[in-house]
Amino acid sequence: MMKKPELLSPAGSLKAMRYAYAYGADAVYAGQPRYSLRVRENEFSKLEVMADAITEAHSLGKKFYIASNISPHNLKVRTYIKNMEPVIAMQPDALIMSDPGLIMMVREAFPDTPVHLSVQANCVNYATVKFWQKLGLERIILSRELSLKEIAEMREECPEMELEVFVHGALCIAYSGRCLLSGYMSYRDSNQGACTNACRWEYKVNEAEQNMEGDIVLKNPQPALSLANDGPSYPDLPIVEQNPLSDEVFLLEEAGRHGDLMPAYEDEHGTYIMNSKDLRAIQHVKTFCDMGMSSLKIEGRTKSFFYAARTAQVYRRAIDDAVAGKEFDGDLMTMLDSLSNRGYTDAFYSRHMPNEMQTYEHGRSVANQQKFVGDVIEVDNDFLTVEVKNKFEVGEEVELMTPAGNVRFTLNQMFDVKGNPEEVAPGSGHFRKIPLEGNVSEEIREALQGHAGEFALLMKFV
Repeated sequence: MMKKPELLSPAGSLKAMRYAYAYGADAVYAGQPRYSLRVRENEFSKLEVMADAITEAHSLGKKFYIASNISPHNLKVRTYIKNMEPVIAMQPDALIMSDPGLIMMVREAFPDTPVHLSVQANCVNYATVKFWQKLGLERIILSRELSLKEIAEMREECPEMELEVFVHGALCIAYSGRCLLSGYMSYRDSNQGACTNACRWEYKVNEAEQNMEGDIVLKNPQPALSLANDGPSYPDLPIVEQNPLSDEVFLLEEAGRHGDLMPAYEDEHGTYIMNSKDLRAIQHVKTFCDMGMSSLKIEGRTKSFFYAARTAQVYRRAIDDAVAGKEFDGDLMTMLDSLSNRGYTDAFYSRHMPNEMQTYEHGRSVANQQKFVGDVIEVDNDFLTVEVKNKFEVGEEVELMTPAGNVRFTLNQMFDVKGNPEEVAPGSGHFRKIPLEGNVSEEIREALQGHAGEFALLMKFV
């Protein structure tokens, strides 16, 4: 029988954790800002909040992992064990770590605490898996730079080790996050958790040349070409397909740093300070299940509770379908279009897109892209009370998303909280009541009165 992998979701907040669990995640991962690669303050900065979250997770029969995966300098090494003592006392299900020194210290101080090797450690071969296995680690999170074939080989060579792979989320232009661009541009170290995503800023490209002194200078100064990250065309810019020469050089100018020009070279592989597409590997879930992967991981600890809910819902169904022997449903790919993204790719898993995968985004699609418009905060027998997040109005096609299932209908009526008819829900700060009569099945209606009603969300089709 096929092994069912764990579905592991990001939890940047308690609310995101709860929505992830409600929509099907088996486990979540969170981090302390000081020792994880997300240094921004969040609810888990408070130890009592993290302790309550772990207790809540265990009461649900779920798991809670703590990311502790920075590349620390001496100052943080000195304080690490003392600061981790109260965290270990909370009994998280594992620490996610990358630094060999910290791993050694944890193995010595807390030998009963499971350790998972972070993707930041760049595990790309089976010998590395065996090395960490000998040191007592329970799971290896494989590098995102691997192909499906390479992952399968690692599974075969290391059959007793738990392996985890990423299936969704942001990708880095550097080698699994080992990037200096943020530190160079804004003096914030990516490997200390302070990445500013400098690769995703808006840059302007100025044609340049090398002068006799060897300096890179502007060539024919003129208005710069914009390289915004939303995918505009810039036909005047020499790119690989138009100009295969390998001696092109440009000066990049970030939109917020006028006059601060940075050399960038282009060779046969392209330019290097560019925005990566996001990973979407749902079409490979069955393959990962067949391989015997222990965990399928979603990236996104800085994302919203809606992101946590939608990704958990979609990947939960993909895993369950794969284990049940069902064919992959291409609608699942379309459902992920409702999330904010920079375009999707399956990254390095497939070097070339096979023909049988090219219809996944067509044919059975039930709708165009969706937009999250409201959080259901109350359910009674006849109405949903919605906290509005984005504009929607009467006459639009909407979808009610719940842990018990989704239902699609045309919104024919809505009211304000006092019962007055309304045509438009303008956006954040407003509340609307939506009648259930005739819009949802009895099954959904019954579910909304219980657990599912606590986590219902409203979408609209755009």
